[in-house]
Amino acid sequence: MEERLQKILAEAGIASRRKAEELIAAGRVSVNGSVVTEMGTKADKENDEIRVDGKPIRQENHVYYLLNKPAGCICSNHDDKGRKIVRDCMKDVKERVFPVGRLDYDTTGLIIMTNDGDFANRMMHPRYHLPKTYEVAVDGILSDQMLVMLTKGIELNDGMTLPAEVTLLSRRESTHKTVIQITIREGRNRQIKRMMEYFHCEVTRLNRIRYGCLELGHLHQGEYRKIRSYEVRKLIHMSETQIQE
Repeated sequence: MEERLQKILAEAGIASRRKAEELIAAGRVSVNGSVVTEMGTKADKENDEIRVDGKPIRQENHVYYLLNKPAGCICSNHDDKGRKIVRDCMKDVKERVFPVGRLDYDTTGLIIMTNDGDFANRMMHPRYHLPKTYEVAVDGILSDQMLVMLTKGIELNDGMTLPAEVTLLSRRESTHKTVIQITIREGRNRQIKRMMEYFHCEVTRLNRIRYGCLELGHLHQGEYRKIRSYEVRKLIHMSETQIQE
């Protein structure tokens, strides 16, 4: 049965559908010896020879991991600048896994690693709005009024944020520091940092502790564990119930 090429690549664990489309557009994918660059191209994964960068793809068993991303590494499977990548933390994992979404270079915490492109696409798609919780330390004082504003949404340069859940963890006038826990349901670029910049506060520590039903728990930075099958099912169920048009 023929399917869209990007779907086949995602199911094979090559990349998410969006990344697979980029591979196709870049001319890195061939079907039966012919390079394909059009998105609508279909292929038969059972009978066609599909290659990426000249290497034949193979269907892999889907695996799912929760990694506590350390600071000083990037959420990518390669880096032209030679920086540490998240995959370096998982050298014992044989499958070719990639990160679901991204955390900034200096941001720590929970990141999902998988070879299931469809699952990754569902987790990252903006319409599903899975909750993500962060501990945020800032240089500056966030007043009670500012925290209330976060719970209602604030105007950034790319539009109003969705209402957030906010808990004050500490506020010290003497050191001019505030620490909060915040849960958002969006994935805009640098969103937490930009929300803090709105109040003229600089983020000094940003750690993601929860993603949907997953919690970081006692994992140290650089450590990882398998995501249990019931957790995968629950994440998918949450995405189905969190849909917002």
